[in-house]
Parts: sequence; structure tokens; C-alpha cells
Amino acid sequence: MTMLLHACCGPCSMYPQDDLQNDGISYDMLWFNPNIHPEFEWNRRLENLQKAADHYGVNLMTEGVCMEDYWLSKSYMDEYGSRCAMCYDIRMDHTARYAAEHGYDSFSTTLLVSPYQQHEAIVRTCEKKAELYGVKFIYRDWREGFRKGQNMARDIGLYRQKYCGCIFSLEESEFRDKIIRSFG
Repeated sequence: MTMLLHACCGPCSMYPQDDLQNDGISYDMLWFNPNIHPEFEWNRRLENLQKAADHYGVNLMTEGVCMEDYWLSKSYMDEYGSRCAMCYDIRMDHTARYAAEHGYDSFSTTLLVSPYQQHEAIVRTCEKKAELYGVKFIYRDWREGFRKGQNMARDIGLYRQKYCGCIFSLEESEFRDKIIRSFG
């Protein structure tokens, strides 16, 4: 079985990668995160995900670009009901379609490791996209390993961010000013 693992960032990929490798599951990773802003942050997260992929000897494909202007102009409430629902839908649609078009028999996402994400909404979105594209969604509840993964990320020197990635979460973060200063 070859799985396509959508990855949102290096730290969140650590525990899922460890788990998949321990279970002998063959996988490649996909970076598709147009929600991450600003562009400096998008690049920093991609760079650190590549470090995590290299650490595990895994192939990382990169798709898409930082799309801050699109994100800010999108009327997500009418179509999706929430910005998080929009974010999950756009990323999982691309991931499931990519998996189907490139011969993967399944897909999953590192978003399932975070206790800060809307777990059930992610699962529903993945199941819907799996059915739409005819590729199996592999569900794993990796939340129990979140802290372990963060420690693993620290051990290999990965940057660990303080907000989910979208421009809205940056503005709402209690660390906003510190984050913005780090871009300089």
C-alpha cells in the first residue's frame, strides 16, 4: 500500500511519520497549504517540513503557492460556513485528487495530530473527498502523540509555529506581535 500523507508542517508530521514507519506503511508526503500566511511563514514551514521528510527519508511533493490575497477575498461563510471548513475542504480536495491522479491507493493528513484542529470536521471532509475521487481515506487519531511529536521536532531543530497558519489565526494569536517581529 502506498499512502499520500498531506502535511501541514514539520512538527505536526513527526508523530504521524513515526507511526506510519513503525507500522511499515509506505507513504509519500504532499505539501499543499495555500492557507498559510504570510509568504515568509509559508516558506519557513515548507523548509521545516522538508527537514522532517529528510529525517525520515521520505519523498515530499510541493504543490501550490501562498494565496493570502485569495484567502482574504474569499467569501467563505456563504459557501462553507466557516474559514476552517473552507481550509479543510480546499486542502483535502487537492490531496485526494492528487492521490487518485498519481496512483496512490490512500491518503491521510497530519492535521489529525493536532488537538487544536476540528478533528471531526477534518474526518468528514476527508471521507467526502475519498468518495468523490475514489481513493481510500486512512483515518488515524494521532492526537495522543501530539506532544511526543512536538518534542521530536524540537530534538531535530524544527521551527514550531504559534498559530495554525491562516491570516485570520495570526491576527487572533496572543503571540501576534512576537510572530510578526520574527518575520523581520
